[in-house]
Amino acid sequence: MESVTGGITRRALLQVTGTVGLSSLVVPILGHSRRASAQGNPANLVPEEPVDATMKRLFAGRPIKDGASVIKLDAPLIAENGAVVPVMIEVDVPMTAQSYVKAIYVISDKNRRPMNVKFGLTPAMGQAYVGTNLRLGETTDVRAVVEMSDGSLLQTKREVKVTVGGCGG
Repeated sequence: MESVTGGITRRALLQVTGTVGLSSLVVPILGHSRRASAQGNPANLVPEEPVDATMKRLFAGRPIKDGASVIKLDAPLIAENGAVVPVMIEVDVPMTAQSYVKAIYVISDKNRRPMNVKFGLTPAMGQAYVGTNLRLGETTDVRAVVEMSDGSLLQTKREVKVTVGGCGG
């Protein structure tokens, strides 16, 4: 019989490996498995809510100014596939230690969970520019809300038409 390492035969090694593999199948069947748990805090998972509730939850009624002059929101006018809608946001303000873009929120008004993403930024980034892909269930306004380091908020939005099956419907 052939020895693999240190006097253990290949047959013994295969028997141990088979036993360990079989026990991983038997333990869940006998009910000794652990219950699966999700990461994070379930209290932070927000159920479906309208966009007004999302805006209130995120910004607590702070005034939001029109930021169309400094925020460039690049999104397609027509998205043939609502599952993958590319969006890029650029904020044309200096990124200094005294005044910078602290966060960029992307919010889709008619999604079941309107807040798509929040990007946190620092002055060390040098430029406030982010991009992502969104999932849109239907034609909706997509908002870019910019939070400055002093707490002020700016916003711009754009309607993105989601077609059914890419046929323009």
